[in-house]
Amino acid sequence: MEFNKSELREWIESIASSVLTALFIMVFIFQTYKVEGKSMEPNLYEGQRLIVDKITYRFRPPKPGEVVVIKPKDPTKKFVKRVIATEGQNLQISNGTLRINGLPVHEPYIMEEMYDDFEWTIIPRGTVFVMGDNRNRSMDSRDERNVGFVPLENVVGRAILVYWPFNQAKIIKTPELKGDWDVPDIEFND
Repeated sequence: MEFNKSELREWIESIASSVLTALFIMVFIFQTYKVEGKSMEPNLYEGQRLIVDKITYRFRPPKPGEVVVIKPKDPTKKFVKRVIATEGQNLQISNGTLRINGLPVHEPYIMEEMYDDFEWTIIPRGTVFVMGDNRNRSMDSRDERNVGFVPLENVVGRAILVYWPFNQAKIIKTPELKGDWDVPDIEFND
């Protein structure tokens, strides 16, 4: 099989174009990420591979409930966590109950009730508070030394899909983190 110069040039241009397109997509639009550790169980498991949307947060900040990939304080690592609270919200964990803006939040997706408390705090401007779904085995925003409040520029992107292994493939849904008053019904008499 003989190639003339124009055929060879077409092949090279085609391959170069494909490589540049793939690089553009990986750098600016989507990235893959491998789940490491058990901090997101029972929703994500070690070894699963995710597709992470890197473009959404260029137009809006993360929302509570979204699963994100973050860069913790060690820049060589990346963690997958759930956004729990955003700037300006206040948060507290007491007796195993997460409270956002004073209201207890129902979290059916977590592995088990939390053992440790976290004192009342306001999420600083330009940051988010993240936690793993396996709360008692997660290095997250409660760990000031390693993670703490995550600056928005350290949020890599939003996890949108588990694609590997194929039998566990699923779209990652965002639950609404909504608080409800935890006081018994009060009746007012005239």
